[in-house]
Amino acid sequence: MSNTTQNEKYLVEVRDLQEHFPIKTGFFKKKLLKAVDGVNFAIKPGETLGLVGESGCGKTTVGRTLLHLYKPTGGQIFFDGNEVTEKNIYNYRKEMQMVFQDPYSSLDPRMTVEDIIGEPLDVHKLYSSKAERRDKILELMGLVGLNAEHATRYVHEFSGGQRQRIGIARALAVNPRFIVCDEPVSALDVSIQAQVINMFEELQEKLGVAYLFIAHDLLVVHHISDRIAVMYLGRIVETADADELNDNPIHPYTLSLLSAVPVPDPNTARTQQRIILEGDVPSPLSMPSGCAFRTRCRYATEQCAKECPSLTDRGNGHLVACWNK
Repeated sequence: MSNTTQNEKYLVEVRDLQEHFPIKTGFFKKKLLKAVDGVNFAIKPGETLGLVGESGCGKTTVGRTLLHLYKPTGGQIFFDGNEVTEKNIYNYRKEMQMVFQDPYSSLDPRMTVEDIIGEPLDVHKLYSSKAERRDKILELMGLVGLNAEHATRYVHEFSGGQRQRIGIARALAVNPRFIVCDEPVSALDVSIQAQVINMFEELQEKLGVAYLFIAHDLLVVHHISDRIAVMYLGRIVETADADELNDNPIHPYTLSLLSAVPVPDPNTARTQQRIILEGDVPSPLSMPSGCAFRTRCRYATEQCAKECPSLTDRGNGHLVACWNK
């Protein structure tokens, strides 16, 4: 269960979310790939929760399942206190939007910028005249730093950073209260990443929107997030405030991730101890018993093989799923 209390008002709450995919392993044989297996978290209005982990750990699947782009296998999703289901998801489409990872493939090359940003307005009928539609599109473009003359151009005429701004404007078109940001800067140059991250922060301050910010770069996540959740093979293994997680990591996997973050000071970098994990990431089709991380963990014991640890509060809302730390 998430660390929800009756005294706190959450905008988004996820309880025991599961997303399992049947995979063919031979003639008449199937196995379940447990991409997401019992994830819990909650996000307050105007808050940013960073979700980090290695590629393939299930981060993107969490975001897509949360918005019902994938039908959840199990668990519950709540928005503003009401459960979101397959039957009522359309009622929440305006409230919850997504910015996709790749600005090259997530935008239709046959549509102009005006039509891309205007499509959500068309679907939800959010204007009464063509003039009002045009005004709204130009306002959205200005909000993300695009010029009015860009409206009639096609996406192949723009840089990666500009394309991502178009995607962000499209997500903002229906005035959402919550946006899933699926590695929105990973496909961009480092110099452009900072501009886009700063824009996300400015938009949040101006519009009060909440983010689930998915990334594998801990420096980026620490900069933008209020809280951070660390994910490993379909499960969240540690959650804490961004500064608390950075200063006082507990789970062995979090420790290894933070030790790999580049240090700008060369003198500090020389003395920094890197934690090199042994072995390979287990296949999601044949997960080890108990704790999924135990096959790569220096602290693993017999108990780790018998039972998977649940998230427990170590103080100040710092949740950790580990038997020996």
